[in-house]
Amino acid sequence: SLQPPALVLVPQESLSSLTSARSQICRYPLGMTGGQIQDEDISASSQWSESTAARFGRLDFDNGDGDGAWCPDVASEPDGLKEYLQVDLRSLHFVTLVGTQGRHADGMGKEYAQRYRVQYSRDGSSWVGWKDRKGRQVIEGNRNTYDVVLKDLEPPIIARFVRFLPVTDLSQFVCMRVELYGCEWLDGLMSYSIPEGHQMIYRGLDVFFNDSVYDGVSTKGLGQLTDGTWGLDDFLHSHVYAMWPGYDYVGWSNKSFPKGYVEIFFEFDHVRNFTSMKVHCSNMFSRGVKLFRQVTCFFRSGSEWEADPVTFRPAEDRVTQASRFVAVPLGDRTASAIKCRFHFSDLWMLFSEVAFQSGSAVYNTSLTPQDPTHKVDDSNTRILIGCLVAIIAILFTIIVIILWRQVWQKMLEKASRRMLDDELTARLAVQTRAFSSHHSSLSSECGSTSNSTYERIFPLCADYQEPSRLIRKLPEFAHCMSCSVAPAAGGSDGAPHYAEADIISLQESSDNSSNSITAASMTLFSSTDSSMREFPRQKLTFKEKLGEGQFGEVHLCEADGMQDFLDEDLSIEGTNESPLLVAVKTLREDANKNARNDFLKEIRIMSRLRDPNIVRLLAVCVDTDPLCMITEYMENGDLNQFLCNLRLKELIGMAVQIASGMKYLSSLNFVHRDLATRNCLVGRNFTIKIADFGMSRNLYRGDYYRIQGRAVLPIRWMSWESILLGKFTMASDVWAFGVTLWEILTLCEEQPYSQLSDEQVIENTGEFFRDHGKQVYLPKPPCCPDKVYTELMLSCWRRNAKQRPSFQEIHAQLNESLA
Repeated sequence: SLQPPALVLVPQESLSSLTSARSQICRYPLGMTGGQIQDEDISASSQWSESTAARFGRLDFDNGDGDGAWCPDVASEPDGLKEYLQVDLRSLHFVTLVGTQGRHADGMGKEYAQRYRVQYSRDGSSWVGWKDRKGRQVIEGNRNTYDVVLKDLEPPIIARFVRFLPVTDLSQFVCMRVELYGCEWLDGLMSYSIPEGHQMIYRGLDVFFNDSVYDGVSTKGLGQLTDGTWGLDDFLHSHVYAMWPGYDYVGWSNKSFPKGYVEIFFEFDHVRNFTSMKVHCSNMFSRGVKLFRQVTCFFRSGSEWEADPVTFRPAEDRVTQASRFVAVPLGDRTASAIKCRFHFSDLWMLFSEVAFQSGSAVYNTSLTPQDPTHKVDDSNTRILIGCLVAIIAILFTIIVIILWRQVWQKMLEKASRRMLDDELTARLAVQTRAFSSHHSSLSSECGSTSNSTYERIFPLCADYQEPSRLIRKLPEFAHCMSCSVAPAAGGSDGAPHYAEADIISLQESSDNSSNSITAASMTLFSSTDSSMREFPRQKLTFKEKLGEGQFGEVHLCEADGMQDFLDEDLSIEGTNESPLLVAVKTLREDANKNARNDFLKEIRIMSRLRDPNIVRLLAVCVDTDPLCMITEYMENGDLNQFLCNLRLKELIGMAVQIASGMKYLSSLNFVHRDLATRNCLVGRNFTIKIADFGMSRNLYRGDYYRIQGRAVLPIRWMSWESILLGKFTMASDVWAFGVTLWEILTLCEEQPYSQLSDEQVIENTGEFFRDHGKQVYLPKPPCCPDKVYTELMLSCWRRNAKQRPSFQEIHAQLNESLA
């Protein structure tokens, strides 16, 4: 019999193809073939004999025991509703593909299922029969016993339990082997309840906005809002061939809701901590359709709804009629159910997809849903105790290794301090510890064999820093964690933010090919004759709080008499005005010693950075606590908020300024590590200056991925080697620049990879590492010239960091496009 591929993937198309990136990525075998699904999780309505029991229904799985398939004890009926083979996936999964095969029986079997149906359930009690988008339930199966036949489930299903029901005439016996393909359903959404969709009559054309694949009877189901397919810009057309106008959307008319809003109820598998909700909406205002004006979400963990809801108002767009995802921040609220009221802003409101980002919350065990079909087997107690003992032994070994490495690291640090001047170790930001996680001495060596379901990948251990914990999210990396690699530099105590909310979070390059800060280049920073002058605190008038980070806050202040403190070469917008608006970063008085030293080092470095596209340090207040640094204030805020209704030439002009600032930083061998539009500030006359305020503002909290107890990372802007290998270089900043340019040319209307969850973004970086052509790129923005996308953006995202352009080359190329 033929061996099915370990990973089944269709050819990658653009992100506007038939299915979403979730459907393209979620095509991993779920464990029937590889044995990850246990025998006790495979059951059947009946069996012909002990040798054709349910446990033998694994696709292409033959251990020499049994006849190589599941066969019911009687012939299946024509409707296929009696005999079934059932698989329990133990948790909710997004199932996109199924595979079937006939009986093996050492080549003697002739039984196979020519047709079959699929049923599924999320709770083990309520079962739903799958049907395709045109209502057909029967799936064409096998024509012989040995070929593996793969069938897309379109629409995909979200389920824990899946049944295969063979369909045949009464004269034929059938046997089946099966596999399911998909990935775990991380949203945790069990069901949603919505009002029935309405019908629009547009120029004599009937447009239906009903949820045609909803699998609930009247409520408590899932459907088009979670099917992984989002609507086109023009709702009259559909992704799916030969479907009616409006098929991709679920929509409602304002006239039918006297309160002015549509209420949608979402129920989840357990109590979760919610970060954000993403809603894909139509904005074809020329036909009376707009984004929702406001959404108010209520939360429930027990039996009562909490009194304080979360309210969000998206920015109104009267220029672009493109559909888009709207990210609704949910403020880390804890709940097992959410009720959201979406308010109309026009005659119609159309949704095609809703997704949630959340993590499991800590909650009382009495609220944990009980498994209705599985009970604890007391016979496994001894095995459980043995596992616990083994885990304790492993943890003890790891602790010993960690302590030994810390002692060794301190010895190395003492030796290095005797060789280098203190100024040589000046850094603009605390190095994150997320990329120095300790590897286990119990792991197998690189290159050892594995029973992994996934294709084997062996990282080049000698060339890279030690992988971070994110690398463990890709199964093939978990087998190579004992490689002999050098640990990354340590950071400050505690769990650091990605960039510690520094105004400019820069770090010397970790690329061995770059000349990091040598004694020659450090002369720029070693002198003290250019240190900042002390500014009188009493001349600072607080206006408003701009943001806060782990160790400090950023305030908007008026500085009276600041003109007297400015250097002759410093041109500050509005210096003739008195007082001058400035941004003041303060360090909390309770900050630890490391944070205090880093703050002072940052002042020393920033006082010497002089470039028209880098935020300038004006003065300091360090005579008493709290320590303060005073920088330019850019009156138009950050670039993410500023971009709106600008012509392409103006957008490219902004990108040129960002490239110019990064060219300057790269000339000093500094790596920014968090380049994005949220960290580019806008002054008068469209002046752009690079900073690092993004992490300090809750507005962009959803742009960062939190590793529990460790770092906060902007993974959607990071290169694959930064995420998987903890490697930060100028080339990784180039990658982030490509994403930033994409933000600019899309007018920041959506988050990069908005159609992917954080986990899927990390999975996609694994595809960049494997380099098999399956990685998903950001699509070309509608207003982006082909040459800018193909020759600049895509070159910034090349797998080989050495093949990416330098900022000098990027700056020159962008200038040429303006000519």
